[in-house]
Amino acid sequence: MIRNLIYTFKIAPAAVRKSIVLDLLHGLLIAMPTGFLLLIIQELFSGKAVPERLWTYTGILLALLVVQLWLSVRTIIASNVMTYTLSTRLRIHLGNHLQRLSMGVYKQRDPGDLASVALQDVANFELIFGHTIGNITAAVFATLTISVFLFITDWRLALVLLAALPLSWLMVKISDMLIFREGKRHIAARNNTGARFLEYVQGIRHIKSFGMTGKRFATLDKALNELRAASIQTEMLPGPFVLTAALVLECCFLLMLYTGVTFLTQGTLTTAALITFLILGYRLFEPLRIVLVDYIILRYMNISLERVMTLMKTPVQDAGRRLVPQRHDITFSQVSFSYGHDKQVLRDISFHVPERQMLALVGPSGSGKTTITSLIARFWDVQQGSVQIGGVDVRDMEPQQVYRLISEVFQDVYLFDDTIYNNIRVGRMDATEEEVLAAAEKALVLDFAMEFPDGIHSRTGEGGNRLSGGQKQRISIARALLKNAPVVLLDEATASLDPENEVFIQQAIQELVKDKTVIVVAHKLATIRNANAILVLNDGRMDAYGTHEALMAEQGLYHHLWQLQQTAGGWKVSNETFILNDQI
Repeated sequence: MIRNLIYTFKIAPAAVRKSIVLDLLHGLLIAMPTGFLLLIIQELFSGKAVPERLWTYTGILLALLVVQLWLSVRTIIASNVMTYTLSTRLRIHLGNHLQRLSMGVYKQRDPGDLASVALQDVANFELIFGHTIGNITAAVFATLTISVFLFITDWRLALVLLAALPLSWLMVKISDMLIFREGKRHIAARNNTGARFLEYVQGIRHIKSFGMTGKRFATLDKALNELRAASIQTEMLPGPFVLTAALVLECCFLLMLYTGVTFLTQGTLTTAALITFLILGYRLFEPLRIVLVDYIILRYMNISLERVMTLMKTPVQDAGRRLVPQRHDITFSQVSFSYGHDKQVLRDISFHVPERQMLALVGPSGSGKTTITSLIARFWDVQQGSVQIGGVDVRDMEPQQVYRLISEVFQDVYLFDDTIYNNIRVGRMDATEEEVLAAAEKALVLDFAMEFPDGIHSRTGEGGNRLSGGQKQRISIARALLKNAPVVLLDEATASLDPENEVFIQQAIQELVKDKTVIVVAHKLATIRNANAILVLNDGRMDAYGTHEALMAEQGLYHHLWQLQQTAGGWKVSNETFILNDQI
């Protein structure tokens, strides 16, 4: 935990130092009146009390109260400034770090879990620094100061009181272990519930259509029940040990009282000393009771902090030698790749795409077409071989440099909950309004945007839910046009569109790919007949390579796929079955 805190402190050292100093001073000021209270008690029982001294001590106590109130305000302000400065910078660091991670990290982790780290776990971090640490710091200083005063008064009774600390600590350590175990289970259940609820909301259309709402959606129902059980366990199991620790403190105070009365009757303790212990001795345990609760909270919150730090320490993609290519041809040299499991998705793939030419990737589903585009964009790094742009291995470039070279138009388009204009501007944030509008016009976005009340400044909704698939696709192409990168990756942008939209999208794509090096994943083979070259993949291997005419002449897999699509074009619905036109 200490290592995690030190790592976090480095994010905003000045704010942390100021807050810690103020917390220490505040803790000291809370404990200082105890010493003057002791002096007042001694003065009253001295047999010759001097009123001037009593008034002086009272005046000092009043002054300390005023200073304490002023310092409390400053401490709270400094603590909040530190907390939210740290959490803001931590979220920014976390966001920047996530951007530099390989896509393999996102493939292996649940998106709901990542969202939980960035939102809920960082929120728990705020609670640690905003309240818990300050309370513990003040409690520790108050306990130390009061202990010193009590030892000066009578070391025997002080030892009886402080004997409660190791006994209480034993109870705290037991609860600590339970919190660590149950807390991890609770956070895992919480994250799973969040992920299942997100799944429920995103799939609500299908859930309703199959009558799986409410308890009938078993995965969410199970997740909620597991969260309920984990929450009860997390609260219930450590509770008895915390209560036992508090009871130990009370018992040691009663033991001190019994011992003090015994010493008083034996004449080895003064009445003033016993009254001092009755007042200050009980107060000694007040900050400790706070610590008992806050420490348990701190241990639970530390699980969240560990999750944040673990994610922050996840290795990022190597920046390489920061080389920049001077041309934009693409070369695969004996590339083999797998997504972290035994089966290889690509096996010994080699090809070359000259600058400003188009290569089409075709093949059965799962043959590795999309994986090739992902390797070019350096979403993943190859395990064997090399991927080069302009003769430079993409691993020798910074990931950001690779992204600057590439524009992507995929079948699934994600739009931010913003305006159409701003969603296009994502392609190049420093673009002028004229450039954005020009890209929108070339991508035929203005044709439909002007039908909305606010035109191009109309909001798209979350994920673009206010727009049709074809409209979202045109915005995606407008982004790519605005970016104007030399390499374009197309993952069958027209596969799921209706014929009318497909015509518009094809026109926009023609604008996009002018004078670019293009890699296109094709499902509709008719759309890539004029590609400079076609690479046919089958089960991760190169099956054939050449032009449409050459591949058709080979009578191989490409010819077979072509014939299937031509045949499928003749299907129609007749009564309750699908039959071929030429078989009717």
